[in-house]
Amino acid sequence: MTEFEFNNDQLSIINELGVEPDLNKLEAAIRDNAFYELSNEEQLLFLVVANACYRSGFPVINDPQYDEFSKKFAENNPEHSFVTSVESEVMSLGKTVSLPQKMLSTDKAYSKEEIQKWLERIIKAANALDIDTKDINIRVTPKLDGYAAFDDGERLYTRGDGVKGQDVSRAFDRGLEVAKGGDRGLGAGEIVIDKTYFEEKLSQYFENSRNIQAAIIAEKNVDSRVQQAINDGACFFYPFSLIDNWTGHYKELMASFENIIDKIWNAVGYDVDGVVLEATDPRIKEYMGATRKFHRWQIAFKINEEAAEVEVLSVTPQTSRTGRVSPVAELVPTKISGATISRVTVHHYNMVKANGVGKGAVVQIVRSGLVIPKIEKVIKQVEPQIPTNCPSCKSHLIWESDHLICPNKSDCPAQTENTLIHFFKILGNNDGFGPKVIEKLSNYGIKHIHDIYGLKAHQFAGYGFGDKTSKNLFDQLQASREVEVEDWRFLSAFGVSRLGGGNCEKLLQHHSITELFELSADNIVKIDGFARLSAEAIVEGLANIKDEFFKVYELGFNLSITPKESEKKDSTSPISGAVIVFTGTMLQAKRSDMEKQAKYLGAKVGKSVTSKTTYLVAGTKVGETKINGAREKGVEVLSEQEYLDLIN
Repeated sequence: MTEFEFNNDQLSIINELGVEPDLNKLEAAIRDNAFYELSNEEQLLFLVVANACYRSGFPVINDPQYDEFSKKFAENNPEHSFVTSVESEVMSLGKTVSLPQKMLSTDKAYSKEEIQKWLERIIKAANALDIDTKDINIRVTPKLDGYAAFDDGERLYTRGDGVKGQDVSRAFDRGLEVAKGGDRGLGAGEIVIDKTYFEEKLSQYFENSRNIQAAIIAEKNVDSRVQQAINDGACFFYPFSLIDNWTGHYKELMASFENIIDKIWNAVGYDVDGVVLEATDPRIKEYMGATRKFHRWQIAFKINEEAAEVEVLSVTPQTSRTGRVSPVAELVPTKISGATISRVTVHHYNMVKANGVGKGAVVQIVRSGLVIPKIEKVIKQVEPQIPTNCPSCKSHLIWESDHLICPNKSDCPAQTENTLIHFFKILGNNDGFGPKVIEKLSNYGIKHIHDIYGLKAHQFAGYGFGDKTSKNLFDQLQASREVEVEDWRFLSAFGVSRLGGGNCEKLLQHHSITELFELSADNIVKIDGFARLSAEAIVEGLANIKDEFFKVYELGFNLSITPKESEKKDSTSPISGAVIVFTGTMLQAKRSDMEKQAKYLGAKVGKSVTSKTTYLVAGTKVGETKINGAREKGVEVLSEQEYLDLIN
């Protein structure tokens, strides 16, 4: 056991989060490596705090521990927004702004076999597009362990949550350079520091290079030693487009896999924690698309695996937001890859029953890439104990396929509390209603979303919140109804099974949000991408939330409507087939409305200028650097009025 207390920097970061954790409990969990002894919501808070401190350069646990704990939380809560969304970067850099384009995380693989399966999906996509397999090339680059950012030539943004970040252009004002003498405006990349320079001149002052990366973009005055590192040319923004790479045919990659990975892993003088593989053909990228968290045409490869045979002490049931009761095997504490493992998911109770997982069973667990372990096989089976009642509300459990389900949707504390947390997290425009606030309200009997929106400031005060916090919470509720939010995001926030953001968007391309509740499974399966089982689950899920949905919907949220598939685009317009980027402040219409109109007229709308851009439409307050950069790429620059004259 090691001593641990949050230092002032870490306490400041926690304060910026706007949460009220039990600091003593968190410190004890860190000190005693007792993450698994925390409740589900305490684990979430632990991860949020650990992530914020790490991103800010003041970590409270090491990377392998964080990966292990977050993977474990993901296995127990696969649909939680913390799991399905991009992990936020620094929390305390000022007001958030929309990114020019989404910045997603990268999915991970830990074996050559997993890479082969990923390649098979690439090949399948190529076949669907009639692309000859001899033309399938893969680009392999170092996975920089830096600070994710995006440079559009005008501003430098942090990655934030993948959709909104902070403007940290001040880093370039301080002298930060683009790696390899590159130009501004090359899109996504990482802020890094030369590894040798850090070891020789800064390691005695800073615990790790991430302290430097965070300090480079700090809102207040930069540390003098960090400024000197910038002045000495040791700090860079490294655009991914400029990074050292190996590019070649996928068969050549697999034939020389180990040699290529080793070469690229050690190709740069910066911290690296893996390599990134991606398809190069833009047609394949467009076809495969992305989840809400990862690009499907891209994957990161990391190394490490260790296995052990472990005795099961017990199997603990845990109830999720959807009512699914997940089994968690409590193990004899066993050290694997430097971490002590004491719990592992058993996925579902049919696996428990079929494989004899219970007290006294012996399982083989595998820990790949220093992340959460999984059960590889059951060595010794026993007679399992299957729960009959929900651990949260004691309702009688029912079987649905492989899973045990708590049917008590209205009064199960675990379900109602997690449902509220999910709504505000996915809605994404109300920062005040995090897990701790929801937990506090739940303890006072608040069970529904519409109940929360009905609260007045004085009622929050009655629930134990301070006067200032109470007013802020009330004001945020009002603002969240007024700030424009996509209708698919609003629907997704209700947490219907099989209705993540992507499927919500698909449905809303064919029906209005209120029409969805009248659809049958037959109606839904007619829409491309929906199978019968998914359609039936969606119909049932919508029926379950219908009353609550309309109570919330009728509060008057400002929803932007998803364009309908049936709205024919004008292929005869002067911009049909063009790629257009809008920048600056428009005087005659909102930029978002102009983008929608351009799409209706058959154009593709980009967020950053590339060599494939046809027109850059520049409003007011656009820097000459961006305009000149576009012209150098052969892009025609139009004023707002010139563009309107063109389409009219």
